Amino acid sequence: MRAVAAVASVALLSATFVGCKKDKGSTTPVKNSINDVKHVVVIYMENHSFDNLYGSFSGANGLSNATAANTTQVDATGTPYTVLPAIPNSPAFPTNLPNTYFNIDQYAANNVLTQDVLHRYYQEQMQIDGGKMDKYSAYNTSFGLTQGYYKTSLLPMLPFAQKYVLCDNFYHSAFGGSFLNHQWLIAAASPTFQNAPASMVAVLNADGSVKTDGAVTPDGFVVNTSYTVNAPHPATAVVANLVPNQTNPTIGDRLSDKNISWAWYSGGWNDALAGNPDPLFQFHHQPFAYFAKYADGTQAKKDHLKDEIDFIAAAKAGTLPAVSFVKPIGKYNEHPGYANLADGENHAVELINDVLNGPNGKDAVIIVTYDENGGFWDHVAPPKIDAKWGPGTRVPAIIVSPFAKTSYVDHTQYETVSILSFIEKRWDLAPLATRDKNANPLNNAFNF
Repeated sequence: MRAVAAVASVALLSATFVGCKKDKGSTTPVKNSINDVKHVVVIYMENHSFDNLYGSFSGANGLSNATAANTTQVDATGTPYTVLPAIPNSPAFPTNLPNTYFNIDQYAANNVLTQDVLHRYYQEQMQIDGGKMDKYSAYNTSFGLTQGYYKTSLLPMLPFAQKYVLCDNFYHSAFGGSFLNHQWLIAAASPTFQNAPASMVAVLNADGSVKTDGAVTPDGFVVNTSYTVNAPHPATAVVANLVPNQTNPTIGDRLSDKNISWAWYSGGWNDALAGNPDPLFQFHHQPFAYFAKYADGTQAKKDHLKDEIDFIAAAKAGTLPAVSFVKPIGKYNEHPGYANLADGENHAVELINDVLNGPNGKDAVIIVTYDENGGFWDHVAPPKIDAKWGPGTRVPAIIVSPFAKTSYVDHTQYETVSILSFIEKRWDLAPLATRDKNANPLNNAFNF
């Protein structure tokens, strides 16, 4: 890990930027406009709900606003548990935790690995239970762990949340896990796999409930972890199960059409392409690789899909493209089950500091958010926008920028595709779909 102090960079940026500019020969302040943003950096982390990380952040809609009605967990029949269901294979946790939220740190510090928590397309809808937020433990392989939260005061990212903008009404756009939400981050749509092998297709009961879970819906949408026909994919992947090239538009297409520079930077990308992937390289976290325009052998793949080491070098040199998406490798993405929270947060701090301390920091917007909640409970019911797709559970989002408001909790409703909407607004791009067209483009987070 690179040792860089988060607080030092926060202080540096606030000292060198005054929040407005002046016309020549005039003492009248002129507010910045969105067109003064020259660089957007999206750092996409993994699998934590808002309450799980920032539930005790001062001024946010957090755990102090939770009630018994949206906290108490019930079983599949709707009967409240006497105590939370025991967390399997985790002797550090008591087997009689009260049926409410609890602090994880007292049993496992945030630098300790915990088991994964179930996060899949159909199951998240069952967990949300129409907005009751009461079946996260019932439909989960980790049971009571869903109700755990970390102490906000111990988070390495906390200084940035305190200094800039913390969004407490931000939701991941699609029900389910990482695969699907990465697709929504770049395309505001779900990928398709018509005539997928029957073994991949979910079987539903007459009432719409799940009889047999699967990666593909009966109407041909890929919703759970699946791999692309392109490289890289696991060497053990069944060829017939590889998702065919997608042709719907992406934000990369929109940017390229206007000759606006962009790249997707992924930790471990070069090794994975070379056929030597890191054990924690996540193949399904590479959404552009699923598209025909970025298929094997295309110039666009070479130009736009890069390694995180290239991002770090560009940030330090001041040669970032207009839009950067950064996906840390598994060890540093915060995903329970194979990554701990502290390592991921410290890595995110380093990435932010690389931008802020580089030549592009003066005109950059850095958005740090999470692909989805990872199965962790949150007390706030998500808004009902699209019954089929979402959004899902609330997740944290932090906006760091010289253009951002300072020490501000933004209560405005946003979702993952609000990031697309912001990029589209900044560079006057056509929306990709209805959801990003209608999503708020982070309007209340800035001093524009």
